[in-house]
Order: sequence, then structure tokens, then C-alpha cells
Amino acid sequence: MGIILAIIIFSFIVFFHELGHFLLAKKNGIDVDEFAIGMGPTLYSREYKGTRYAVRIFPIGGFCAMGEDEEATASPNNFNNKSVWARISVIAAGPVFNFILAFIFAVILTAMVGYDRPVAASVEEGLPAAEAGLMAGDRIEKMGNKKIRIFREITIYNQFHQGEDVEITYSRDGKEYTVMVSPKMDEELGYYRLGISSEGYEKANILKAVQYGAYSVNYWVSTTLESLKMLVTGKVSINNLTGPVGIVDVVEDTYQESRNYGGFVVVVELLNIAIMLSANLGVMNLLPLPALDGGRLVFLFVEAIRRKRVPPEKEGYVHMIGIALLMALMVFVMFNDIRRVFF
Repeated sequence: MGIILAIIIFSFIVFFHELGHFLLAKKNGIDVDEFAIGMGPTLYSREYKGTRYAVRIFPIGGFCAMGEDEEATASPNNFNNKSVWARISVIAAGPVFNFILAFIFAVILTAMVGYDRPVAASVEEGLPAAEAGLMAGDRIEKMGNKKIRIFREITIYNQFHQGEDVEITYSRDGKEYTVMVSPKMDEELGYYRLGISSEGYEKANILKAVQYGAYSVNYWVSTTLESLKMLVTGKVSINNLTGPVGIVDVVEDTYQESRNYGGFVVVVELLNIAIMLSANLGVMNLLPLPALDGGRLVFLFVEAIRRKRVPPEKEGYVHMIGIALLMALMVFVMFNDIRRVFF
């Protein structure tokens, strides 16, 4: 069941990404050779207005073939014959659609379960927050330089800054206060704690669902960027990266743990995973790395500044090297996933 659910979730997220490329290509009058759901051999296809719409045998994502890697042809509607800003909008649309999908899912999830205000339900005696003067009912406004909008941001900030002193700004009775807090190691649990507990989730009306849905997407985007920063600086090992096998394992564990509580809980947990994956895919695709949408955008912005296209063969070499390195990384991550899951 974990494999089936993971395929459904990941395929829909990738499909929505490709749908972004497709819709912006059509809007800009760009020829789309094929728009496919799935990969591999074709199960069904039909041509309509110059585009072949296909369903392929392996239900893993999809693709939008616009001939963007080809030399410009005589057709004025070829991708490479369009203005640089039209091409930028098409390439950027994929990641943007991932953020849109994450937002839609987050609004639905917030409407279903409510939102977690960054308000302390209780402050545990003897722990740093209480010693610094925080009390139940205080609203956390900032931690360090980070604006806090949902309680999860308090938790993740502490996880990413274990053992570090943090300046906390909180509000009480309409006034703001700032204190310095030094997390304390909990020997039993094995990590540093502040001693602030959440008040849980509050029911959301439609406006709150939209507002806190946006905060939830921002939370996942920020978490992804902070994780990448820690990976680059060596605070997190590359061995901690997770790929498709690891995602399937997470989905399977989540399903098994939540199904005993009913279908509602299963849907809630899977929606949360879908939001995380969609936001994560949007961020990763915007990284300025060869072979990714972000790498292609770099070349397009260079073209916009120079008013002259980078020679296609040179750009092709860069992306080819990027694809090779990306494939090597995927193999490494998959090997680690298999080792963690099965051994």
C-alpha cells in the first residue's frame, strides 16, 4: 500500500509540475509535441491541435515535450524562437505550480484540522523559557531573525539550532518583550529543550485556512532551504538525503500508523506529506544547478542581460554534465535508502 500511495502522491505532484510548463507554453503560443501522463511505452494517445496527449504505462509523473533542447526551426512557434521572457515564464511555471499545489493542499488541510498559533499553552518550570520569564499565553513573534507565524516554526528552529542561545521576542497583553534563552539538554530525550508547549490546533474559517495555509507552505519552503544550507555547510551529512525508496518507506509507515485511527487521519497525514513533497520539489527545481529548471533559468537570465543567447551546444554540455552528476547522486541516495530500509 505504501508503494501505491507514494506513486499516486508523487505522480500527481510531478504531473502538476509538468502541467505548469504545458499551460504556460500554450499561453505563449509555443508548439508542444507531446504532453504525457506517466513514463515508458504508450498505452493510449490522441493528437489534438498539433499536440499528442498520451497515457504511458508507468504511472510515475509525466512530461511536456516542447523541443526546447533542439535548434530553432523555421516554425515561429518553436520554443527557441519565442522571446526570452516567454521562455522564462514557461520554465519557471513548473516550480511555481508546485508551490500552488502545496498551497491548495495546505488550505484544505488547515480547513480540516485547524491551525497552530505560536502561542505557549504552558511553559515548563525549571526549563529555559520559564527561567527567562515566558508564561502560558505568550505569543512567540520572533526567534533570532526569523519571524514566527505557526508553532511548528518554534519546534523546527530549535531542531536546527540545537544548543545555541536564541533571542526570543514575544507579546503579552499587547506589549512586546525580548529575552535571551539558552536551551537545556534533556539527558533522557537526548536533545536541547526550551520548555514551551503548543496549545494544539484551533478551528479555521475560510480566511484563516487561506492565511495559515500560506504560512504552512512558507514553513516547508524555509525548512527545505535551511536543510540545504546545513547540507552545504556540513552540519548535515549527505547520508541523510532521502530519495524515492525512502519516501515510499515514509508513506508506508505513515499509512500503517494512521489507518487504525480511521480514514480521516490517513487523509490528513498523506496531505501533510504531499504538501512537504510539492514544496520541496518546487524549491529543488529552482536551484541554479545544471539540468534543473533553475539551471535553465540561469542561462535564460544571462541571455536577457546580454541580449544574446548562450550558444546551444555550450549550454547543452553544461546540462549534460549536470544530468550525469544528478543521476550519480540519485544512485547514491537510492543505495542509502535501500540500506536504511532493508538492512
